[in-house]
Amino acid sequence: MGLERKIYFDNAATTPIRKEVQEAMCEALSFYGNPSSTHLFGRTSKALIEKARKNIAKELGATSAEIIFTSGGTEAINMILKGAVCALGITQIITSPTEHHAVLHTTQSIEDEYGIRVSFVKLTPKGTPDLNHLEKLLSEFLSDEKVLVSLMQVNNEIGNILPIERVGNICRKYNAYFHCDTVQSIGHFTFDLSRIPVDFITASAHKFYGPKGVGFAYIRKGINVKPLIFGGEQERGKRAGTECIHNIVGMEKAFLLAYQNLDKELTYIRDLKYYFIQKIKKELPQVRFNGQSGSLNESTYTIVNISLPVPEKKADIALLFLDIRGIAVSRGSACQSGSVQSSHVLRAILPEEQWYEAHLRFSFSIFNTKEEIDYSIEVLKEFLQD
Repeated sequence: MGLERKIYFDNAATTPIRKEVQEAMCEALSFYGNPSSTHLFGRTSKALIEKARKNIAKELGATSAEIIFTSGGTEAINMILKGAVCALGITQIITSPTEHHAVLHTTQSIEDEYGIRVSFVKLTPKGTPDLNHLEKLLSEFLSDEKVLVSLMQVNNEIGNILPIERVGNICRKYNAYFHCDTVQSIGHFTFDLSRIPVDFITASAHKFYGPKGVGFAYIRKGINVKPLIFGGEQERGKRAGTECIHNIVGMEKAFLLAYQNLDKELTYIRDLKYYFIQKIKKELPQVRFNGQSGSLNESTYTIVNISLPVPEKKADIALLFLDIRGIAVSRGSACQSGSVQSSHVLRAILPEEQWYEAHLRFSFSIFNTKEEIDYSIEVLKEFLQD
């Protein structure tokens, strides 16, 4: 059946947890004191949390007070978008049609609940937000309007990279707040938030070999947002609820290892992506790369999104065909699994006649090999020949 092989190419959905992270989490489970308690047990737990906050902030060029721990990227995005609207008097939000649904559904909810206008920046032919159009949109707002721009740094389906420093400078020019969804880029690219003109970023540990159920929001010092969750003064009053100590410790370990090994691991995964692209071009020239995912410079080194020359109704059959042979890939965002509609990202960037092709996303990690790529492409060839 092929299940003697277990090949995982769905790392954009979630990554395996490093062994060192698992060990750190198991050790942290022995610290059971409530971090809000003032006795020794509580202070010991609190110290672990604050150490993690300090280490993460230092690597990002931020201060500890600017890092708020959450249950993951989706909560962090909701906290920032809704909290900014309530606290900062935001009257306009600008985003793009290819954002993660954590942004798109949240902005829709804000529009419905608060009557705030949401505008969408146009896309380039390859699917990256058009920054000339972004500037045009910002220039049309009145001087007394408060605007929040929310654009992701790395698209989770096609891997396109946004030049966040340039976007930040445009936002500064027009006095707009800038939130960047960095869920797919934290742990994979370097950041210096003391220099990059961004007001908010969001992250999730399970995208960089850490545990699920934990992430963080960066909120630039001096900017206030209202809490999304009430009931306690944890996380500097920004997020109520007893902190999950072992998850935070696990995220800290994964985060630090990601940056300690970044150069070596980036080079390794980038080489895998290059090998995959060249192998596809040679063995399956009828396959098309979507967005900028076929580029090593314009997209992240972890994601390739391809269109197969078969109807979309066969996409699930392709997934099953690969799965039976031990290969895990996806059609796109894991948050859309089970949806009968094709990817909103690909619908936004592809001609209508290409919407109904079968699209697959391969995403790579430090645990993948070229041998796995060779085998996977042979299986894809077999599927297309049937």
